[in-house]
Amino acid sequence: MASQQDLDFTYTTIDKIFRLSMGQTGDYSGAMYNGDFSLTLEQAQEQKHKFIADSLRVGKGSRVLDMGCGWGPFLTYIKGRGAIGRGVTLSRGQAEACRANGLDVEIKDCRHITPADYGTFDGVSCIGGMEHFCSVEQYQAGQQDQVYSDFFAMLNDLLPVGGRFYMQTMVFGKNMIPFEEISVDAPKDSPSYALALMIAQFPGSWLPYGPEQVIRNAQPHFKLISQSSGRLDYIETIGQWRKRFRAFNLKKYFLYASLLPKLLTNKAFQDLIAVFRVSPNRVCFQQETMEHYRLVFEKV
Repeated sequence: MASQQDLDFTYTTIDKIFRLSMGQTGDYSGAMYNGDFSLTLEQAQEQKHKFIADSLRVGKGSRVLDMGCGWGPFLTYIKGRGAIGRGVTLSRGQAEACRANGLDVEIKDCRHITPADYGTFDGVSCIGGMEHFCSVEQYQAGQQDQVYSDFFAMLNDLLPVGGRFYMQTMVFGKNMIPFEEISVDAPKDSPSYALALMIAQFPGSWLPYGPEQVIRNAQPHFKLISQSSGRLDYIETIGQWRKRFRAFNLKKYFLYASLLPKLLTNKAFQDLIAVFRVSPNRVCFQQETMEHYRLVFEKV
């Protein structure tokens, strides 16, 4: 799995910039427009949070674990429903920001949580976390299915029979290319280049091959309740994010300037900066080398 250092590189690096652009508990995952792109980004994110909470049947007093909780947008939403939320993340910047905003969040690897840590939960969410569960090296070693089946076996212990798990994740799509063709030296408009930037943005991370791989490895512990594509929603979400990141704010632009020494000396960081210029996620969604799915499971 992507290490704490990997995820700090991706998320803690942009922590303050993100919060100045998106708000203290902004959501860094695909929103839910359901075809209505007249919605604001905030409305589409709230629509997604409602969908997740409804899918998990969250009510007053519900105990909910949010794996890979980011800056805490879903925890903030369910707090408004009277639920008892706990979040975990591997990003120090995210954890500190969440705690400063009154959320119960710890730095912890969500793949290794047991009832001994926090007890059991009525519902569990993982919004974008599975994208980081399998490393490139594990994929190359043929261990990807085992990584996911081990996760669902662990998750099984955290929920009662009938308890629900919501996840959304990027997956490789119908136009995915062989791993050997991925290269930062490829033409700039090619899938090979966009996927190479994806690896730079999310070091240590390799995606599932379609929702089928996830669903297959959820068995025999969970049955699928619902499945929907969020690819077009994510393309719109990224477009809205880019407007927010570029919007002028003096403090934010000072932070951008503070990153210049890393830009000049760190090749990996140069690739990360290229991500903000090109948005490989969006390109991969448009080229359909990547897809995005929302999945609701129930423990059997």
